Amino acid sequence: MNCKQCGKCGAKWLQTEEGGEWQHYWGTGAVGNEADLAGLVCNNLADDQCINPKRGDVTGDTWKARDEFAAKQKEKWDAEGRGETPEE
Repeated sequence: MNCKQCGKCGAKWLQTEEGGEWQHYWGTGAVGNEADLAGLVCNNLADDQCINPKRGDVTGDTWKARDEFAAKQKEKWDAEGRGETPEE
């Protein structure tokens, strides 16, 4: 097994067999998504240290998309009367 780590953000890729494909993993140990990593980290912070092959890709998740989702969810909860907690 081989491992490589990004010098910029610390993201890790593992290669389980010699000559096999490299797989990105999140810090939690879950299988990662290079496009999401690009949208959330690499495209914002990357420099020549970044080793993500999807750096520059815009098809993955982004902080803007997450913020928009959260705002829509809050609007839905507010409309349902469950968006705010009562003051004590």
